[in-house]
Amino acid sequence: MKKALLVTIVGAFILFQAPLASSEEKVSSLRGDHELDKPAKPIKRKKQKKSGDGIERNWKLQPPSIPHSVEKDRVNLKYNTCLKCHAKANAEKEKAPAVSDSHFVTRDMKVLEKLSPRRYFCRQCHTPQADVKPLVKNTFKSNDIELNNLLIEKTK
Repeated sequence: MKKALLVTIVGAFILFQAPLASSEEKVSSLRGDHELDKPAKPIKRKKQKKSGDGIERNWKLQPPSIPHSVEKDRVNLKYNTCLKCHAKANAEKEKAPAVSDSHFVTRDMKVLEKLSPRRYFCRQCHTPQADVKPLVKNTFKSNDIELNNLLIEKTK
């Protein structure tokens, strides 16, 4: 008896919810108000922040931000255009910062002649910056100066 009553209640609930789920109402999302099975409209590209002196870091071990356009740069398994300027052999001539020594060390702390494979895809850590107003105020203050100094000494 209890089982039949429970099945009836659950069935009635599902039956009354079905019309709500199939309504033609558009879903509002970060992609905008449009059908989810159709492609979103392309977003307007923001002007990229460019700086000849680089972009200030928020903490000592923060990966440097990219102060130039990267739209035409390509990084794949066979080629990395970042290294045209940032490889140690080219950096001085191109007036670009050279790839850090930390990028030639494996997880096991073995020093390599070539760039470590885990550091090859630059934009996993290094990002370009758009010249836009921040969405939220940044109140970050680094209070781990001792830890940063210790980590820097370990990587030398």
